[in-house]
Amino acid sequence: MRREGLIHLRRVLPVLMIATLAGGAAEKSTFTDIEHWRKAFARPDHTPEPSDNLTTPEKVKLGAALFEDTRLSGTGNISCSSCHQADLSFSDGVDRHTGLDGNPLDRRTPPLWNMAWGLSWFWDGRAATIEAQAAGPIENQREMAGNLEHAIKTLGSDPLMQKSFATAFPEDPAVTRANLMKAIAAFERTLVSPETRFDQWVKGDDKALDADELAGFSLFIGKAGCVSCHQGWRFTDEAFHDIGLPSGDRGRGPILGVSAADHAFKTPSLRERVWTAPYMHDGSLATFEDVVDHYAQGIVKRPTLSADLPQRIDLSEKERAQLVAFLNTLSSEDPPRPASLPPKTMVWGAPAQAVSTTIVSQRDRRFSPGAILLKLGEALRILNDDTRTHNVRVDSANMSFNSDGQNPGDTVTLGFDQPGHYDIICGIHPEMRLSVDVASATAR
Repeated sequence: MRREGLIHLRRVLPVLMIATLAGGAAEKSTFTDIEHWRKAFARPDHTPEPSDNLTTPEKVKLGAALFEDTRLSGTGNISCSSCHQADLSFSDGVDRHTGLDGNPLDRRTPPLWNMAWGLSWFWDGRAATIEAQAAGPIENQREMAGNLEHAIKTLGSDPLMQKSFATAFPEDPAVTRANLMKAIAAFERTLVSPETRFDQWVKGDDKALDADELAGFSLFIGKAGCVSCHQGWRFTDEAFHDIGLPSGDRGRGPILGVSAADHAFKTPSLRERVWTAPYMHDGSLATFEDVVDHYAQGIVKRPTLSADLPQRIDLSEKERAQLVAFLNTLSSEDPPRPASLPPKTMVWGAPAQAVSTTIVSQRDRRFSPGAILLKLGEALRILNDDTRTHNVRVDSANMSFNSDGQNPGDTVTLGFDQPGHYDIICGIHPEMRLSVDVASATAR
């Protein structure tokens, strides 16, 4: 099937009228265009960084800690990661997050992958640097409602933070607003999405994609016209387009003071988007299928529509499925977690000072050992030492727990307040089962 898919692609490409990435001029594809597109979508060999905020391990470590620090919020219980969740490609899984005023925010929480290559940030491009972007949600009264002057004083009185800032910024060893923003930005620049099967195809592996995925790619760069805006290895032109969504949000227009840019929003990257549904700036489209249907038949006609938007796309049901199949190849098989983000520790029901802790491994998609005997007061720690994302679920009369996504390196620590038998499973890989029997503390 994969060999047939490659033959199909080689037959389709020569007759497609497609826009070249370099100049946007239409030309007939030839057989050699396969190598052209492989080069056009090739990943870069380094991550860019500004000369005034070079990336260092110490700065990244501090930025990762600040990304999780609730002291940056006005309420003291919200961090950057509250909305930008690693398990969801640094988004939050809802159409619009609920603000501190109890109402939905104006726009969808954008994912953070591959920000280092950006030219502007936020859906409307109002931030010119990642450092400026980092301050936006913190100070927004509906998001984190933080007072950075107050937060800096709080962090500056923390000996551990004092040391971390001094280590990260030896030339300016102080807890300042500028250093705080630089640290968060340095961390965010390390959020580079990993290679997927599409990247393997780009590097020359003809068998990395199957027939339908290759057919979807040919539609993407040809008949469907997606490549007009979703260009390069990140699949974004960094430009702003009105794509005909039925929304009253004027987007880029008010930022520029140019009405021709009304309803225009930044082209989102398509990397790791499987994990970021729902889609668009307002979260109005729930699935890839809905996105494809919008471009095929849901565009609202108005004068500000992007000139790069195809006026008409006739796709059969099979072609829509093939296009979706290709889009899926731009995401990892499991939600990736960057190495720069510290492992997550989840604790439920475990006493602060447990008498003892038993550790269970999840390597190779199995709990090891598969059966545990505990006493009340003892804790159970489940370590994801696998290469996959797992999940810890307990459903019993005495206890109900769901860890959500548990990435490699993450631990879940459980305490049991009643004796009895407990069955623990991984909701992602249900064949993984752990039997736990808890005896009373006086049992012999």
